[in-house]
Amino acid sequence: MVQTAHPGGDPRAGAGVPPAFIVIIVGMVAALHIGKIPPAIPVLRDALGVSLVEAGFLLSMVQMAGMLGGVFIGLAADGFGLRRSMLLGQGVLAAASLAGAWATQPAELLTLRALEGLGFLLVVLPVPSLIRQLVPPSRLALHLGLWGTYMATGTSLVLAGGPLLMGLIGWQGLWGALAVVSAAVAAWLFLRVPSDRARRVAAGAHAAAGASIGAAVAARAQWTARLRATLGSAGPWRVAITFSMYSSQWLAVIGFLPSIYAQAGLSGQAAGLLTAFACLVNVTGNLAAGRLLHRGVCARHLLYAGFLAMAVTAFVAFSPLSAEAPVARYLAVVLFSAVGGLIPATLFALAVHVAPSEQTVSTTVGWMQQCSSAGQFLGPPLVAWVAGTVGGWQWTWVITGLACVIGLLLSSRTRYQRA
Repeated sequence: MVQTAHPGGDPRAGAGVPPAFIVIIVGMVAALHIGKIPPAIPVLRDALGVSLVEAGFLLSMVQMAGMLGGVFIGLAADGFGLRRSMLLGQGVLAAASLAGAWATQPAELLTLRALEGLGFLLVVLPVPSLIRQLVPPSRLALHLGLWGTYMATGTSLVLAGGPLLMGLIGWQGLWGALAVVSAAVAAWLFLRVPSDRARRVAAGAHAAAGASIGAAVAARAQWTARLRATLGSAGPWRVAITFSMYSSQWLAVIGFLPSIYAQAGLSGQAAGLLTAFACLVNVTGNLAAGRLLHRGVCARHLLYAGFLAMAVTAFVAFSPLSAEAPVARYLAVVLFSAVGGLIPATLFALAVHVAPSEQTVSTTVGWMQQCSSAGQFLGPPLVAWVAGTVGGWQWTWVITGLACVIGLLLSSRTRYQRA
């Protein structure tokens, strides 16, 4: 078991913002890059001639790295060093975002978006392990709970502020500004968070340095066995595919909201604020699921509630029957995000139970995240293709409804009454 390494002995960590909070903030900055595309889609379509389907891929391309090798990137980050991985990831995000400010073709943005996905994973995958090393056990749950909000927080900030910045400095200015922010927090991380070696020394690992080399060799020899055991079991596949059914529709709906509202005549700032709130309320569902599971509510029932709510609210939000009720449509989107938030928290809790063994829990979670990335990669382009084919968003609820049906069928086979 990894011992907690208190950073107090490091001169860089003696005052100011605690290192664990710096790590969380650095992760939130990485999420800014995920959320910068939705408010920029209307601008990019005018400036670069981005088609609707290309816009869908811009939303999802950031998931390419996670879809192709999220598990392996996580394993590599462990070997490369946690802080070092985060520094490299922010460097990749800064470079790709800065280069994107000079893009003149949609293909260039798509390629750079894939690089941003790699940088994003290099930043966020090491964070839970790094937090565990930086805080005492009594504070671990608090910090991990705060970390659980990083995506919604970072995405909401850029959804709300992005249109205002683009109005002042253009979309290229937004890309450049986020590159500067990434570079700045990378420097902050380097200066204020103890290095990987310093944390090992603080944890008393220095005396076991020689033995750790042999342990590392053994670990590399065993990872294939853990991966084989995980992918050979039904449980990890079930939670992973269920997660993809959730993530694919959530990103498709939230990601295209600014474009939908722009077509309805709302200003970019108003559309960004409305989308930011719809994104942020997803946190409430995640937190509620944790409390309900703690009280013994059946995990299967939470999944049922989440998928049924997403199916019904997507119908209300996009059906022609509600075309003359914009307030009801927006409230439906808010409920779509909030109640849908029950699903990811429940699935993360279930992953601990469906893993083949205690040694494969992290691999199971990694596989679930990889399938989630695949869902987020495929969902937005599919919804965009349907919208472009039928000339509007009125059939979006059919695509999300199919994902909900598959999610409900998989949830019905959940064996654990409690997470």
